[in-house]
Amino acid sequence: MKDFFKYVLATVVGLIVAGLVMMFLGVLTIFGFASSSDGDVTVESNSVLKLKLDGVLSERATTPSPLDILGDMNPMGSSGGSIGLDDVLSAIKKAAENEDIKGIYLEAATLDAQPASYEAIRDALVDFKANTDKFIIAYGDDYDQMMYYLASTADKILLNPKGSVDWHGLAGMNMFYKDLMDKLGIEMEIFKVGTFKSAVEPYMLTEMSDANREQIAAYIGSIWNKFTSEVAASRNLTPDALNNLADEGALFKTGEEMIAAGLVDSLIYKNDMRAYLNKYMGLEEDKEISSYGVSEMRGVKRNTPKDKSGNIVAVYYAYGGIDDTGSILGGSSDGIESEKVIKDLRKLQDDEDVKAVVLRVNSPGGSAYGSEQIWYAVSQLKTKKPVIVSMGDYAASGGYYISCNADTIVAEPTTLTGSIGIFGMMPNFEKVTKKIGVNVDVEKTNALADMGNSYRAMTEREKALMQKTIERGYDLFTTRCAEGRGKTQAQIDEIGQGRVWTGEMALELGLVDVLGGLDDAIDIAVKKAGVEAYTLKNYPEKESGMLSSILGMMNESIRLNGVLKGDAAQIFNDVYTISQIEKMDRVQARMPNAIIIR
Repeated sequence: MKDFFKYVLATVVGLIVAGLVMMFLGVLTIFGFASSSDGDVTVESNSVLKLKLDGVLSERATTPSPLDILGDMNPMGSSGGSIGLDDVLSAIKKAAENEDIKGIYLEAATLDAQPASYEAIRDALVDFKANTDKFIIAYGDDYDQMMYYLASTADKILLNPKGSVDWHGLAGMNMFYKDLMDKLGIEMEIFKVGTFKSAVEPYMLTEMSDANREQIAAYIGSIWNKFTSEVAASRNLTPDALNNLADEGALFKTGEEMIAAGLVDSLIYKNDMRAYLNKYMGLEEDKEISSYGVSEMRGVKRNTPKDKSGNIVAVYYAYGGIDDTGSILGGSSDGIESEKVIKDLRKLQDDEDVKAVVLRVNSPGGSAYGSEQIWYAVSQLKTKKPVIVSMGDYAASGGYYISCNADTIVAEPTTLTGSIGIFGMMPNFEKVTKKIGVNVDVEKTNALADMGNSYRAMTEREKALMQKTIERGYDLFTTRCAEGRGKTQAQIDEIGQGRVWTGEMALELGLVDVLGGLDDAIDIAVKKAGVEAYTLKNYPEKESGMLSSILGMMNESIRLNGVLKGDAAQIFNDVYTISQIEKMDRVQARMPNAIIIR
């Protein structure tokens, strides 16, 4: 009888689970039919592109997970979801080309993105204004600093009468876990080459080293100078005036004071924005204006003739950590898997229709071994066709390693790059085990048989061997950079040492060739390939379909999306890294985790 009830219960549970799965797949199917593809959306006359950039900005748009699609039904996240930089830039281009779209309505929101991505969007908005007679109107209940950076391109900046503009400057912050580790009984053996290679500092110090403080001050100063100069030019202000506003606490000024300072043009409630836009566009006051968001613009066809040449210029996206083991906040699907990249680049190398490759790199680095393998694949590809690197937010340490041998390197002025250095870490949990009453004993055949055993301290011989390995890795790294950049190894060492530079600084040092975005890199690739007609194709292909959506939903939950974001997520990842070190490549080419306070 017990077995009977057990089987009945199992059957009922199975039916419930099956029903939920079928219902879920049904929802996916409905949304799949509802989603638009290129060319499905017809734009009505007198429309606007509505840019409300709310959520987390990724390098490249992915298939939305059901949690993103269902919005408010998502128990783990906010309404923002994930936005692809590629989709944002494409939407702005389409808005410029489409005669039925009269302008852009930029509504301030909260976008989790890095400075170089903001710069890419701002450059696209500047081009939109320069190459069309269309308008950009910005409105915000509140503008955070980076959203104001975008809004400064607008013809008119409008603010809620009770709203605010936050303009305060940049700060770089590191978290240090040495005291925490001491309390837990965790000791970390550190091996590195590079005075500025500070990725290990959170686990060995309680505050920034002088070298790290120097480099952070330099690169956030470079980024801030870029921002203030561009905003000043757009708003007919001076950088000094903007710095004074930052020091005075612009956030606490009234709307009227913001107007007087030149930060905004008018005060208006959001409820009156429709009438304002209608008047601005010369339409009837109560007319409903058709607006299209970034996701809807995916379905708007571009006004470009179909290419029949058969020539392909490939854009290959490589973003995330290199051969990372993954973490609770961002699994390996978000990173660069060296074996996959190598296979993909080999296919592009062998494809005779592909005339040039733009390698889009947005990576803080990772495994030194994986970086070397990708470097070799890029070198092989380069023998067959031009390879141009376009750097995103980061192309540092391992991210620079895989970039250094390209024919031309293009970086945003605020890209963080360089960080040419190597490190390794080995944890020792011996004190932890003793605290909890666990003893570990080993019997071995050879002296080094249990090297890497994290339940004892390393011997002096083991430390010497590990340090030698790190030094050999640095020697190889600087050799690769010297070969790729046409410099001596000594010259690379002088500007290496693990130091992080902005793209603007890297240009002066010869680490990059051109300042610009992805479009600039594509233009260079086309010229080097010597083709007039071509089709632009992105690689690797995006995952799609119901299965990837289900996996996406699971990944959203695993990453605690909406629970830990920004600084909190970084802190969690830093601590989680301690438990993952044994799974990571012992030799790391990774930039330091300085958090830029925006």
